[in-house]
Amino acid sequence: MKPGRGALRRIGSVQIKPEAVTPAARSQRWLARLSFLLAAVAVAIPPVFAGLTSLAMLGLGLGAAAVTLAGAYMFLARRGVWRWLSLVACVAAPVAVIVVYAFAALLWVAVASAATWLGAGLTARFALAGDQARWRMPENPAYPARHPFLIMNPKSGGGKVGKFDLKRKAEDLGAEVFLMNGPEPVDVAAVAEGAAAAGADLLGVAGGDGTQALVAGVAARHDIPFMVITAGTRNHFALDLGLDRDDPPACLGALSDGVELRVDLGMIGSRTFVNNASFGAYADVVQTPAYRDDKLGTTLNLLPDLLQGHRGAKLDARADGIEISAPQALLVANNPYGSGDIAGLSRRLRLDRGTLGVVGIQVDSAQQAVGLLRGRRARGLSLLTATKVEISADHPQVPVGIDGEAVTMPTPVLCTVRPGALRVRVPRDRPGVSSREVPMDWGRLRHLAVPRLGRRASKRGLPSAPAPRAG
Repeated sequence: MKPGRGALRRIGSVQIKPEAVTPAARSQRWLARLSFLLAAVAVAIPPVFAGLTSLAMLGLGLGAAAVTLAGAYMFLARRGVWRWLSLVACVAAPVAVIVVYAFAALLWVAVASAATWLGAGLTARFALAGDQARWRMPENPAYPARHPFLIMNPKSGGGKVGKFDLKRKAEDLGAEVFLMNGPEPVDVAAVAEGAAAAGADLLGVAGGDGTQALVAGVAARHDIPFMVITAGTRNHFALDLGLDRDDPPACLGALSDGVELRVDLGMIGSRTFVNNASFGAYADVVQTPAYRDDKLGTTLNLLPDLLQGHRGAKLDARADGIEISAPQALLVANNPYGSGDIAGLSRRLRLDRGTLGVVGIQVDSAQQAVGLLRGRRARGLSLLTATKVEISADHPQVPVGIDGEAVTMPTPVLCTVRPGALRVRVPRDRPGVSSREVPMDWGRLRHLAVPRLGRRASKRGLPSAPAPRAG
């Protein structure tokens, strides 16, 4: 019997229900069709205007991309003169391509094709932006808190708390503020627990992602709203909530005119994380004492040993039954990052999917580094989603970066997700909630352009987008 529309598909041991296809506006359909038309034109421009030379253009471009990526890998994996020669090659390769195209009077062909590709991408994103239900988290009504309690770190983000006068502004709105200004380390989780016991009906943080994760765990445990003020350095969680990282005082609008989001919480053992937990190369770098004072220099100094397997524990991971063998770097995220992101640098437009995003990287040579050009299909790259990830190692303890904070944990380490565990209070008006970073979904785009294809896939119980995979 064929599965119906509501049938489940299986990835490893995970069952995933295909998303319902939402009706499309006429403008979405025509934008999707225009996107495919522009893509076809971009492909046609080189052979039409450059003839057989277009094959040489393509080969030269791919060769330069390979040299650039290999140079980047060698720059990270070697020291001394080889590092700087690799950097020269990395920069010189694309410059050489431009020069060759210019002398062959073909530069305009490459530029025209690239511009048309850009137009195809823009029209595709405009078409997908109409599906707000797919990329925008549902908002629930929220009432002003009577006893909000905010924890502020005046050292975080280069002193944003003082620079923006956040303490006074929060107190003017009726919040009680705890300032982490003592010389001794502060147990922020204990402070948050004390505030909840004293009757706080909202807990908030003006600080880094690591501090936010600890207080978020307390808020979830007591089922009271949590609030984020963008006073940290990176503010990744705040970015994914749509908050303005350049205007921390605007976040205080959640105290008077806010809405509530239900988001997931990642768990590593009994500890929460809002962004990710990282293992292997990245975690080893974060663990180094010098990392706080010189992040770039420490990373460049340690990466050669890490990438060549001379440091750190040998890891293995199991994500819902799927094995990831001996990754040099492993990232477990609270909901997946943007498509193809292998470093956890892009946005997560949804934090309420109830899944973990898992990235495993195994790169042993420059050849494998070049292979990363294949993206999701690269050898040594695993990209998948799961609800449980178990990390084992040949060491009794391993370094872990939890939202950028360095800790050491006994193995095996278990990561899970708590769907909808956290109530987040955010301002009603958030500049980061827009369609500018809508993820590309080629399956959905095909359905918009030719609706019959999407209906046939739905009848077969198939997803409209490629399934995550382990490489």
